[in-house]
Amino acid sequence: MKVPRQWCSRSAERLIFAAALLVAATSIQARGQAKTSTRQLADESALLSRPAAGRSVHTPQLQNRYPRYRLCASDVLAVSFPLTPEFDETATIQPDGFVTLTAVGDVHLAGLTTEESVQSIRAAYSKVLHDPIVTVELKKFNEPYFVVGGQVQRPGKYDLHGYTTATQAIAIAGGFNHDAKHSQVLLFRRVNDDWFEVKDLNLKRILSGRDLAEDPEIRAGDMLFVPQNMISKIKRLIPAYGVGTYYQLYR
Repeated sequence: MKVPRQWCSRSAERLIFAAALLVAATSIQARGQAKTSTRQLADESALLSRPAAGRSVHTPQLQNRYPRYRLCASDVLAVSFPLTPEFDETATIQPDGFVTLTAVGDVHLAGLTTEESVQSIRAAYSKVLHDPIVTVELKKFNEPYFVVGGQVQRPGKYDLHGYTTATQAIAIAGGFNHDAKHSQVLLFRRVNDDWFEVKDLNLKRILSGRDLAEDPEIRAGDMLFVPQNMISKIKRLIPAYGVGTYYQLYR
């Protein structure tokens, strides 16, 4: 039996059309599976990055153990100009933080490092000199210190030499008295000219070998106060004029 040619053509077209549909359906299914896999990977990643129930994740914060010295009142600076030595001079930072320099007047330097003070002085002298070269040498400065008060053997002001912790500072002051409440030592740290931050330290636990990581480093200007009695309420921030209240009430 002879099959008409037009039937063959129609059958071929149907086969091609069916094959195209199959390829399209396979492609759509593959794309759907890919999206599902991507979504599953994202969900798994989110679950892995999510902290376990009942446990908080703390990101350690790196701290600078050796901060650069910052200029303050009564510091003495030697300011030199290698190419124009006639401008060389020695200047003292005044109580308001300014120094008075030849030809440019007052420049505020308190709170800056020596490297930062070079930039400030260069900017001031750029008004009278073209691209000035400046060097600054710190000739005299205030020695960094800390204060220990309250129930210690030798309360007072001590020079801060190198890395010193709170327990070491207490030892430098002669150690605790018999009446000392060493489970509640207050660390006063100045945050600006008007306010102190107050931190409650349990040095009893630290000295017994527990919580050694909680023994903070003492910074220049810090004050440690050891009370005789438990202080029931401690504010995190207090005005600078309020520090003396603790010494009067709890010494």
